[in-house]
Amino acid sequence: MAEMSKPINDLPPAVPVSFLSEVLLPPKPTWTSEDVPDLTGKIAIVTGGNTGIGKETCRVLLAHNAKVYLAARSESKGSRAIEELQEKTGKTAVFLRLDLADLRSIRQAAEAFVSQEQQLHILFNNGGVMFPPLDLVTAQGYDGQFGTNTLGHFFFTKLLLPILLQTAKGEPNAMPCKVRVVNTSSVGHNLFVLPGGINWESIQPGNVSLKARTKIGTHALYGQSKLGNILFSNELAKRYGDQGIVSISLHPGSIKTELGRHISGSLFRNIIRKLANLTQYDVTYGAISQLYAGTSLQAEKLNGEASIHLLFLA
Repeated sequence: MAEMSKPINDLPPAVPVSFLSEVLLPPKPTWTSEDVPDLTGKIAIVTGGNTGIGKETCRVLLAHNAKVYLAARSESKGSRAIEELQEKTGKTAVFLRLDLADLRSIRQAAEAFVSQEQQLHILFNNGGVMFPPLDLVTAQGYDGQFGTNTLGHFFFTKLLLPILLQTAKGEPNAMPCKVRVVNTSSVGHNLFVLPGGINWESIQPGNVSLKARTKIGTHALYGQSKLGNILFSNELAKRYGDQGIVSISLHPGSIKTELGRHISGSLFRNIIRKLANLTQYDVTYGAISQLYAGTSLQAEKLNGEASIHLLFLA
């Protein structure tokens, strides 16, 4: 967790979490989804909202009266998730077609949202992939992990920046507020470290980067994509924090989701996946930190923070 020289909110000081605690014995959270405030009048987008932590985040936001855009690549999967959420909450999310691995789709999604709304209060950059095959690339030829996890969310946020800034200024309802951009990173940025942080050759489009990606390996490629989330989040905070944008990056925890679907094939990978299933936590825990970052009053003071767990406090 980022070191803090002095308290930046009225909560107890954050306590660094070791890898052992992170995976096996995380401290009990002091704030849960039940503490989410009433979100009437707030509009949120959740990328990857059709499954896992994203879907749970959508559920809690809907239960607390936010208008939620569930952004996903598959309309059929998105529609099923929306039906399930409606049954659980009595509220209906809005489907937003978004393929983070295709810059054209990202632009279309941003344009579709702006054509329907004049404000955006919370953007959850939640979707992502982990450890896919090395030859997986985006529609524009970028490494699948960096292109989806980092570049895709960067471009989506950049396109939505005007409406985020407009909302922060209080337009069109003359009610200025802090808007949130919550970037879901991972402890993977610490586990899989590349010299220099980013291998620039590996994130170039085209086959020329395949050699570099093969040498690096899919795990380190995941780590650099998650580092990219943090670097982008911090730069966003630096550039626009004085204009009402609160940008926070975080690791949601070791959670049972579909993110690990590519951990298969070899005997070693199958063993790792089975061990992970024994130590991972229910998806309801995974949504807590990003909900805190996106909705709590205290988190307004966390602009630019990058945390392992925001909620595992003393």
